[in-house]
Amino acid sequence: MHITLRQLEVFAEVLKSGSTTQASQMLSLSQSAVSAALSDLEGQLGVQLFDRVGKRLVVNEHGRLLYPRVVGLLEQAAEVEQLFKEDNGAIRVFASSTIGNYILPEMIAHYRRDFPTLPLEMSVGNSQDVINAVADFRVDIGLIEGPSHMTELVTEPWLEDELVVFAPPSAPFLQQPITLEILAEQPWILREKGSGTREIVDYLLLSHLPQFQLCMELGNSEAIKHAVRHGLGISCLSRRVIEEQLEAGSLVEVPVPLPRLVRTLYRIHHRQKHISNALQRFLKYCDE
Repeated sequence: MHITLRQLEVFAEVLKSGSTTQASQMLSLSQSAVSAALSDLEGQLGVQLFDRVGKRLVVNEHGRLLYPRVVGLLEQAAEVEQLFKEDNGAIRVFASSTIGNYILPEMIAHYRRDFPTLPLEMSVGNSQDVINAVADFRVDIGLIEGPSHMTELVTEPWLEDELVVFAPPSAPFLQQPITLEILAEQPWILREKGSGTREIVDYLLLSHLPQFQLCMELGNSEAIKHAVRHGLGISCLSRRVIEEQLEAGSLVEVPVPLPRLVRTLYRIHHRQKHISNALQRFLKYCDE
């Protein structure tokens, strides 16, 4: 059986108007096309839906049984059509932890202000989790703290982010000029392997130290901030992450005898991913 929406639409219009002539005018079809669609529908169902009374078509018991279901199907089809006319598809975003916790909330708030009901799914993990999810088409777009090296992904520079070394204000080593040797002697509390922050800190900072003492690895920036505040070591995170603590004085920035530690944040998607209008609209808010 191959019943079409057009056949159901013709049936509903003939029932409402009582003739194929008026139905053809309402549907902008020829009368012969309307008659053929109605005849095909009745043939597939194996029943007549109208009693032929002269030139009039009067709905019978079969037509009355079918009509409510046809109305429901046509309404659902219209809803599906409207979904895509308005680009209301659910957007799935996966961000690494610094971006997801400290950058995206403000962007999403602006997006929600203009589009309060549109579906948006956001996940937060480390950069490697994001890369894997984008590569597997489990999400539409990824936002990460370091470049992706997967050839099947498109990696685009997105934002610049400054990293700062920080310590508790009572740390004794702060009373002397800071050298790379002094930094190397401190106990370091770092993000876990696979984190975009860790990859960049290793490259921009730790590679310049003669050696360094890894005291602890933590998978959460909030945990690192508290560990440093309680005197367990020093660390290096995005300025956005510790901005409030620096202003309050519970943490202090450590001057580093190196060029500014600036990294690029990246936006990634699969090369074969179709960038829909809905997704383009969301990305504009990210760019702003």
